[in-house]
Amino acid sequence: MAEMMTATSKSHSWLDLTGQQTASDAISPMAISPMDRGLAYGDGLFATMRVLPRGEIAFLDTHLSRLQQGAARLGFALPMDDIRKRVTRAASSHPGRGLKLLVSRGAGGRGYLAPSDPQLLLVLSVFDLPAHYRDWQRQGICLFSSEMTLAKQPKLAGMKHLNRLEQVLIRAQTLPDWAQDFLVADTDGAVIEASMANLIFITGGAAFTPYHAFAGVSGVMREQIIQALLERGYRVVADRLGPDILAKAEAVLMCNSLLGLVDVLRIDDFHYPFFADSQSIRNALELNL
Repeated sequence: MAEMMTATSKSHSWLDLTGQQTASDAISPMAISPMDRGLAYGDGLFATMRVLPRGEIAFLDTHLSRLQQGAARLGFALPMDDIRKRVTRAASSHPGRGLKLLVSRGAGGRGYLAPSDPQLLLVLSVFDLPAHYRDWQRQGICLFSSEMTLAKQPKLAGMKHLNRLEQVLIRAQTLPDWAQDFLVADTDGAVIEASMANLIFITGGAAFTPYHAFAGVSGVMREQIIQALLERGYRVVADRLGPDILAKAEAVLMCNSLLGLVDVLRIDDFHYPFFADSQSIRNALELNL
């Protein structure tokens, strides 16, 4: 593992775990403050990005746009030029792997009250993509309905913020032997997502995806798959989806930035075939693992 290093500017500090610090950086060993707001309150954002074999981040502009929008919703600004430079440089040295960017509002403020001039902490790390994601693309997966539900909070819905306690509790449940992940609903019973990916339900010439006005994460890959479906002539509807969508669906897709696009072949007692356009979409978007 690369030594934990930091480079500091007036408004933010970097904790670089990718080995990509340069001689021009003001580098010194660093420990994260115990008063860091990301650690104390989950006050921040994160993004996980796949690096293509040629050393470029897939859909980088969309990742950066979502980060910028999320920060604006939380009330602080991001150093976007510096972020682009750092992640691009790291990606060039780690083809075929994953990058995680974590942004904390940093230390400061009084209790829950955030500082008016935050000193952000940005942590960049690299990891290997899970090997089973390739098998999932080829073989499909099965989902089991979670007993743990998602709370409705429109101020945070859609955002990839640092507080993931709901997902921690979801994954703490026991899956049956035949399932690989959970189907998750909100507290009103609306279908929202899998534990770590978005869902799209195909029926006829239409594609239905849960909207995230009250809960869930609006993923970067979801946006790409929606666009690909539109280009193939599908009508795409983002709406509140009740549990009856499981019986109506003719095919089900699961997607996120790391695993790409995966066919869901079973949800509880409902079974589905492979979607006819899955492989063509993977080919077009360079999603094959």
